[in-house]
Amino acid sequence: MDTISNTGKNESIVLTETKKRLNIKFNKNHLIAYIFLLPWLIGFLGLVLGPMISSLYLSFTHYDLLNVPKWVGLQNYKEMFADNNYWDSVKVTITFVFIAVPVQMISALLVALLLNKGLRGVGIYRTVYYIPSLLGGSVAIALLWKNLFGIDGLINKFLAIFHIKGQGWVSNPDYALYTLILLSAWQFGSSMVIFLAGLKQIPQSLYEAAAVDGASKFRQLFHITIPLLTPVIFFNLVMEIIKMIQSFTSSYIISEGTGGPINSTLFYTLYLYQKGFSYFEMGYASSMAWVMLIVLGMMTAVIFWTSRYWVHYEDGGKL
Repeated sequence: MDTISNTGKNESIVLTETKKRLNIKFNKNHLIAYIFLLPWLIGFLGLVLGPMISSLYLSFTHYDLLNVPKWVGLQNYKEMFADNNYWDSVKVTITFVFIAVPVQMISALLVALLLNKGLRGVGIYRTVYYIPSLLGGSVAIALLWKNLFGIDGLINKFLAIFHIKGQGWVSNPDYALYTLILLSAWQFGSSMVIFLAGLKQIPQSLYEAAAVDGASKFRQLFHITIPLLTPVIFFNLVMEIIKMIQSFTSSYIISEGTGGPINSTLFYTLYLYQKGFSYFEMGYASSMAWVMLIVLGMMTAVIFWTSRYWVHYEDGGKL
């Protein structure tokens, strides 16, 4: 009995020591993980979460960047919803998004379909089409676009060859926004590369079987390519809507920060910038930022909810 008792005690001691060693090792692994995560955590707390909480507080205050914020409750939101310029910025942004996003995605898909045909030098074409996306948010491209569509720009010189009288496209309120839409549509490289990657994943056996059954290229596109590409379309749609709503540089440079002519290029983000850094109404600007965040969240949620009806996967599943 003593032998059995001693054996049990020894096993208990061994198990206890093993647990202690495992806990020490576990804690060390956690410590190492937190050390590697620390730079990201500092950046997240200091550059993301902290400013978000501060802007939420400022949205309920009157703050001119020079004096202590003064609590005004919902006053900024009331002023915002009664501001005609605010609603102009909303209208311009919605128009821009609802035209630019489909145009850009259709352009990206068509080019991706062409590049997926196995053309020689496809890598060169892919790079050429992708470069505008890399330069799209730059000041230089916006300045170039402004000069191209100016009264003495290259576009008008080209039209003059056909005896067509040009005009200042960026200074005409009827056309200024559409020049920005065209600039946005030209920058379809990122979406095109993602579409091309999605096309590469579609099994060729499906097209071969469809061809044997007599399906035309047109029917193959709408019954094989598009359905199997819906997860990629869904991803690009969400990303492009978020990006377009946050567009700023092109409008700021081309309109010289005014959103003109006659508020025709007054993007939401540009008006937010004007309120915060031109008129020093940082509380008002913060309230605009939070409304934009809420609207973006709601739009994304709606797209995710509707995706169950139109996003399909190769195995027959849905999102």
